[in-house]
Amino acid sequence: MTKNQIIMLVILALYLVVNIVIGMVYSKRKDKESSMSFTKKYFIGSRGMNGFVLAMTTIATYASVSSFISGPGAAAITYGFSQAWVAGVQVGAAFLVLGVLGKKFALVSRKTGAVTVAGYLKARYKSDTLVIVTTLLMIIFFITQMIAQFMGGATLIETVTGLPYWAALAIFAFVVIIYTAFGGFTAVVITDTIQGIIMLIGTFLLVFYVLKGVGSVEAMTASLDANLPGWDRLTGTGYTTGSLLSFWVLVGVGVLGLPQTAVRGMGFKDTKSCHKAMLIGTIVAGVLMIGMHVAGAWAGALVGDQEFASSDYVIPTLIQNIMPVGVAGLFLAAPMAAVMSTVSSLLILASASLVKDLWKNYIVKEDEKKVEKYNKNLSTTSFFVTIIIGLIVFVLTLTPPDIIFWINLFAMGGLECAFLWPIVGGVFYKRGNKQAAISASLIGVIVYVVSYQFKLTVFNINSVVWGLLFGGLAYFIVGATTCKNGLDKDIVDNCF
Repeated sequence: MTKNQIIMLVILALYLVVNIVIGMVYSKRKDKESSMSFTKKYFIGSRGMNGFVLAMTTIATYASVSSFISGPGAAAITYGFSQAWVAGVQVGAAFLVLGVLGKKFALVSRKTGAVTVAGYLKARYKSDTLVIVTTLLMIIFFITQMIAQFMGGATLIETVTGLPYWAALAIFAFVVIIYTAFGGFTAVVITDTIQGIIMLIGTFLLVFYVLKGVGSVEAMTASLDANLPGWDRLTGTGYTTGSLLSFWVLVGVGVLGLPQTAVRGMGFKDTKSCHKAMLIGTIVAGVLMIGMHVAGAWAGALVGDQEFASSDYVIPTLIQNIMPVGVAGLFLAAPMAAVMSTVSSLLILASASLVKDLWKNYIVKEDEKKVEKYNKNLSTTSFFVTIIIGLIVFVLTLTPPDIIFWINLFAMGGLECAFLWPIVGGVFYKRGNKQAAISASLIGVIVYVVSYQFKLTVFNINSVVWGLLFGGLAYFIVGATTCKNGLDKDIVDNCF
């Protein structure tokens, strides 16, 4: 290990330790201040997020390893500026999620006591089958998405330090699992806020040093023309118009179906906080998403004929060549922040789904002795379930699959097909009943997975579009034909 690698490793280690300490200390302090139950404190942070914290945790959760490593790396060596077009549609993610779902989710969750998206679905549709199906689908796709994030964290540490992949993975997994398990949702949102700030700093650093490295616009253009012909076209060198439009659905309107962002609508303090978060989140997302991917496209001018195992290694390798070692260490904290914030949110939601939505509702039920034992052991159970899920992901990531970017997008698509119509239809469509929601979720995921697996595409339109299309048709057709007498009165009172 070289001197520069040791310096960057120390910076990363300090950053990881600071996150653990701040998350756990802040979590304990907020727990003492709140009189709410452990469930609401651990899984939804006592519903106390202000506008700035809400914006930062929403964006930090949404901005994953793809935003800082895979996406910009792909722009540099494969897709050019078309990757920035894909990223650009993500600017409105916080505005869309909080504007469409925020107020409604806040009201419904407070009336019903829901702390997870599955809890909302149970209150809205009164269907055990729907809760079980969507929870299992969520855990499957969460684990898939966490594999991509674990790969990103390990790749980053591996590239910087020269450590073997398994050792880098172990370091990352240990830190993120421990601080999530000990701190719960409160630790996640406060560290997300810190990480959001670090991500902004990292974006400005990459833009500055890439521009400094290329020297001039003329030199950059000439180098890109030679290295990546077609880099300046809308569809770049790897996208078609159909695939580009598909990604706009996947990372644009489709985010309404991501449980990890939708659940943020249950945790803010008041309407004013929600409105502030919509504005702040849009600005922050714009800087992060467009800044990183445009800088990634420019960085293609600095790559030359260098060979990479995959696009995941481009940015970590490049910054060691163009940034002073101390600055490079600070920059590397940004993608680490993106990875940690996404993993911690997925871990806490997966834990909540198992402990609260499945174990409590279908094993414990209303049995007084079981309820007493459940409440007594809830904190310990939640802690160990979080650790076990994290360890499962760690083991699955030891033999990594293909490029992070595609794994992450596959998991996102699966979550959107499973949840978008039950969530959005549940908020706005009064004839959407449990039959409609179950049909939409199952048909959407089946169409998505089958078309993805067998590459059944028309005009290169991504599988997620077909999953959402057929899921939506199922939701509205089944709802219109089976909901003849309207919804139950308590559903209408609680959810509309």
